[in-house]
Amino acid sequence: MRLLPRAWWQSLTLLACSLALILVTTRTTNAALTSPNPTTPEPPTLSSIDDQPIQWQSDSKLRVYAFLGCDCPVAKLYARRLEELQARLSSQGVQWIGVMSNPQDSIPDIRNFAKELDVSFPFIKDTDQALAQSWKITRTAEVILVNPKNEVLYRGRIDDQYAPGITRSKTTRDDLALAIGSALRGSAPEISVTEPVGCKIAYVRKNDSIDNAPSQTVTYADSVAAIFDKHCTECHRPGEIGPFDITNTAELQGWSEMILETIDTGRMPPWHADPTHGSFKNSRSISRQEIEIVRQWVRSGAPIGDASKLTPAKFSESGWRLGKDPDLVVPMNTKAYNIPASGTVDYQYFVVDPKINEDRWVASAQVIPGDPSVVHHAIVFIRPPDDSEFIGIGWLTAYVPGQMATRFPSGYARKIPAGSKFVFQMHYTPNGRPTSDLSKIGLTFVDEPTVTHEVFTVVGIDQDFEIPPGASNHSVTARVPRFPKNGELLAVSPHMHVRGKAFELRARRGEATEVLLNVPRYDFNWQHTYEWTDRIPLSDIDGLEFTASFDNSDANPTNPAPDEFVMWGDQTWEEMAVAFFEVSRPRNESDSLQQRSIAQRSDRPAQTMSKPLDLPQDDATKYADEYLTKWDSNKDGIVSWEESPRILRDFGFFRIDRNNDRQITREELIQAGQDSSGRSQRRGGQ
Repeated sequence: MRLLPRAWWQSLTLLACSLALILVTTRTTNAALTSPNPTTPEPPTLSSIDDQPIQWQSDSKLRVYAFLGCDCPVAKLYARRLEELQARLSSQGVQWIGVMSNPQDSIPDIRNFAKELDVSFPFIKDTDQALAQSWKITRTAEVILVNPKNEVLYRGRIDDQYAPGITRSKTTRDDLALAIGSALRGSAPEISVTEPVGCKIAYVRKNDSIDNAPSQTVTYADSVAAIFDKHCTECHRPGEIGPFDITNTAELQGWSEMILETIDTGRMPPWHADPTHGSFKNSRSISRQEIEIVRQWVRSGAPIGDASKLTPAKFSESGWRLGKDPDLVVPMNTKAYNIPASGTVDYQYFVVDPKINEDRWVASAQVIPGDPSVVHHAIVFIRPPDDSEFIGIGWLTAYVPGQMATRFPSGYARKIPAGSKFVFQMHYTPNGRPTSDLSKIGLTFVDEPTVTHEVFTVVGIDQDFEIPPGASNHSVTARVPRFPKNGELLAVSPHMHVRGKAFELRARRGEATEVLLNVPRYDFNWQHTYEWTDRIPLSDIDGLEFTASFDNSDANPTNPAPDEFVMWGDQTWEEMAVAFFEVSRPRNESDSLQQRSIAQRSDRPAQTMSKPLDLPQDDATKYADEYLTKWDSNKDGIVSWEESPRILRDFGFFRIDRNNDRQITREELIQAGQDSSGRSQRRGGQ
C-alpha cells in the first residue's frame, strides 16, 4: 500500500529520501545566458583515472562531459541514464566522459562508483577542479555538450525526471538527448541552457586550511559536531539512508555547501509540523541559533579544528535504537527477497511465526531493513489466533527512512497474544542495481504486572472522495469512528500520496475545536509519526477529525496527471486520505473501545477491511454475505488476493485468510465473525 510513513514513506526509499536533500529551481530557459557558455575554454589534455589519454576520436562529432559525484543520489540515478544514452548514441559519433570534481571523491571511490552502477565510459578525476571551474560547474549531475572545436552546444540537466525531492514516473523532456539530436543534424538545439539539478560542488579554497583555523572561527570540533550529532547523525552515518557520512571529517568540506543549502531551505532536518500547534517529543526542528553556527562554519571554509575534541557518535553499531538489545529478533523470511534493478515491485507479504507461546507485552519495537536503499517502507502486523482477546487493527510497528524506533512510556505496552503470527508488508523501490533484502524486527518486552496501559492503533480513513482535475487545494475530511473513552492519544501518522499538500488534525469538545497537529507542507518522502510530548486525554474529547488537502494542479511538480480526476487507490498516482492513531487505555477499563457519536457509512473500509468489531454471533452469516457482495468482483464465492483492493490486503486479508492460500472463503468469513462475537461477549463479561 502507500499507507504509511517515510514520518513515513518516501516515494523512493533511499533515493527518494536522499533526493529530498537536493534543491535547485529546475527550469528550462534560453534567456539565462546568451549562449551555453560565453567563454569557452581551450580543449584540455585529459587522462582517465586509469592513466589512459582521452582524445577526440577520428569519427567523433560530439563530446559529453558529465559532472558526477560518488555519493550524490541524483548523480547515481543519472549515471545509468547516461550509460543507456551512450549505448544508443555512441555509434553516431558521440563520445562520453565522466568528470569527478568533488574533493571527497577518491580514485578508488570513483572506480567503485563505476563498477556498482555498471558504467563503461571513462572517468576523469578533476583533482584541482580546473575543469569544473573553467565551465563554472555548480552541481552534479550537470552535462556539457561540445563539438570538436570545444564550442559548448548545450549545458544543464540531463532530463526532467529527477529534481529536488521529486521523482516523476517518466520524463517529459529529454534535454540532453534532444540537444544531441539537433547537433547531429547540424542545427542548434532548440534549448541550449537548462538549470542543473543535483548536489552542490564545494570548491576548495586555496588559502584555507580545513584543519587549522583562527581561534575566532567556528570549527566543526568546537561547535558544529554537537549540532550534527543532535540532528543529522541518525541518518547520515554508515549503513543508514543518508547519502554521505556526516561523521567523516575527510568528507565534510566537500558536502558543506550542500549541508547549508538543505538547512536554509528547510528540507533538513526533515520535520513538517507547525510549531504553533502542539509539542512533539520526536521533533527534529533545528533552532535559528544552530543554523547560524553552521552558516558561519561553512562560510569559513568548513574547518575541522582540534579533532581530539571529537567524541564518537552516540548510536550503536548494531543499529538497534530500543534502549537496550532486543529480547526477540524475527526476520521477515527464511531467505532474502530479490529486488530487480528497475521496474515496479508489487507489495510483498511475509507471514512469520515468532514462536510466542504466551501473551507478551511490547515496550519497544524497531524494523531494520536488510538493504535500506530499496526498502521504501515496512509495516509489521500482529495476526492473533482465532480465540484471542485483541483490539485495534493489529499494527505492531513500521519502518520508513528517518523514522525513529517505537518506544512506549514506562507502564505502557502493546499486547501480542500467545500464538500470534507476524505479517510483514514490504514495499520495495528498485535503485538501479539488483539486490536482495532480509529485513527484521526487534522487540523488547516488559512483565505484564508492570503494564498499566495497553497501547493499540486505530484508523481514521475516507475513501469516498474525488479530486477534480487542476484542483490546487482540494480538501477531504475524515473522522475517527472509535477510540477508548478513558484513554489517551499518544501519536498520529498521516498518510497521503504525491498530491498530498497539507494535513490538520482537530479535537472537538462540545462546540469548541482545538488543532492538535498542523502539517502545512506535507511531504510524501518524509511521512512522520508525530508523538506528543504530553499524552492527550481522550475522556473529554467528543470527536477526532482530520482534513487532508491535495494539490492536483500542474503547479505540483510531483503530480503525474493534473488533467485527471483522482480517487482512492493504492498506487502512487492515486490517492489516500488516512491517519493512524496510537492510543492507550487503562488496563482496568472494561469498555475498551467506545463507539462515539460519529456517523460512518457502512461501506467505509474501516468497517470492512478487517475482522468485524463486536459483531453479534447470529449475524456472522449476514456479515459474510455482505462482504462477498462487496468484494467478490467475479462472483465466484471467493475473494481472491488478486481481486482485493489494497486496503483489504494491507489490513484485513491475512487476518481472515486463516490457511494462507490467498483466498477468503465464505466459511472463513463466518468464522471471523463468530470469533469476533466471542471476543465481544468475553469483554462484556469482564
